[in-house]
Amino acid sequence: MSPQQVLTFSFLLLIILGTVLLSLPFSVKGGRIGLIDAFFTATSAVCVTGLVVVDTGSYFTSFGHWVILFLIQVGGLGIVTFSVLFYSMLGFKVRIRDRLAVQSSFSTSSREDIIVLLKSIFLYTVVIEGIGVLLLTLAGLRTFPFGQALRYGLFHSISAFCNAGFSLFWDSFSHWSQDWLVNLTLWGLIISGGMGFIALRDIVQGLSNKGAASRLRTKLSLHTKLVLTSSAVLVVGGTITIMALESANTLRDFGMSGKFLAASFQSITARTAGFNTIDIFSLTNSTLFILLVLMFIGASPGSCGGGVKNINIAILVILAFNRFRGRETCEVFKRTIPEEAIYRALTIILVSVAVVIIMASLLMMSEMGHISHSETRGEFLEYLFETVSAFGTVGLSMGATSKLSVVGKLIVIITMFIGRVGPLNLAYTLAKRTPSKKFKYAEEKIFIG
Repeated sequence: MSPQQVLTFSFLLLIILGTVLLSLPFSVKGGRIGLIDAFFTATSAVCVTGLVVVDTGSYFTSFGHWVILFLIQVGGLGIVTFSVLFYSMLGFKVRIRDRLAVQSSFSTSSREDIIVLLKSIFLYTVVIEGIGVLLLTLAGLRTFPFGQALRYGLFHSISAFCNAGFSLFWDSFSHWSQDWLVNLTLWGLIISGGMGFIALRDIVQGLSNKGAASRLRTKLSLHTKLVLTSSAVLVVGGTITIMALESANTLRDFGMSGKFLAASFQSITARTAGFNTIDIFSLTNSTLFILLVLMFIGASPGSCGGGVKNINIAILVILAFNRFRGRETCEVFKRTIPEEAIYRALTIILVSVAVVIIMASLLMMSEMGHISHSETRGEFLEYLFETVSAFGTVGLSMGATSKLSVVGKLIVIITMFIGRVGPLNLAYTLAKRTPSKKFKYAEEKIFIG
């Protein structure tokens, strides 16, 4: 199999395994769960999405929670990632196609030592998730006994770092909307998990060198600078916009600090994390549109998050800015972005838009295709929101997912799978160089404008 097929089938096999485990009688408190619901939950966990058709905390047993947590962790990092590292630790030779599959997911250089990279990825994962478990457990001790607080801390730390959005609380973190410790901890987990391991390692290595704090800006690679800059713009812009739009609505009973806390959390979590501290269904249409944009953009390349990736959007913005200034090249931070990267970013965005349009149309046809518009007024936004949330592997919902028909659930399952696996495969496929032609067709001008 090709590296693309290795990635695709590894996720597919993990979903099948998760469906079987969640279908066992001791995974569900009632003893039974529909096959489509088990399949949906397993896909959502493996694709680190967080959309649910049943309440995770009350519907599944402790064993079911452990299965979901296992699927989130392995799905977030990738089963091929675990396989390659374990094979190397046991002394087996890692096949070149598996190395290429890992490289396509995490590395920007073909000269990267994959085994060293994977060891650093696992080290960062264990350390960051461990800190998250400690802080969330300390926060939980104010409400729950130690054992329960530790279980909640472990589950939500892994779910947040993997940008999965699964929560054991029926209202996500709405009861913790004014808790600074919980919010700041989740911020750190979501941002570090959605930043991408290449950028994360770049920052850690830069800070670990002598005198690096003052020279970090010059040490960072162009990739990391674009990740940090675009993420900051999206988070700050989203926070300010949500505060302005919701101050008289869902945030009207909060003080200024509370409004900032809730708005910033929602701006961060919309970048594929899927938690919420305010009721999504009660948001204004303008705010929902902003969340749609943030969900579609998503996290950074080589991370646990989904979406079209902030770097791809940043490249197009930089390209437009340079063209407005009359420059033929795409320049930023005193560097030139290769044309190949520009074409790849444009293609990924166009394909992603096409997928969202097709899947949203299918979902609407399956759920309200034979009902007049007057009877379904407002539901267009709900189904579009669920589709973008599924494709961006976000997990935020306006409540439509739990009411979907079997066909609707299958459409969302396919959308989640495409959102998690498709961009990875597409990026790797486009990164391969094809033999250049020995000739070039004549140019002919077309009218633009």
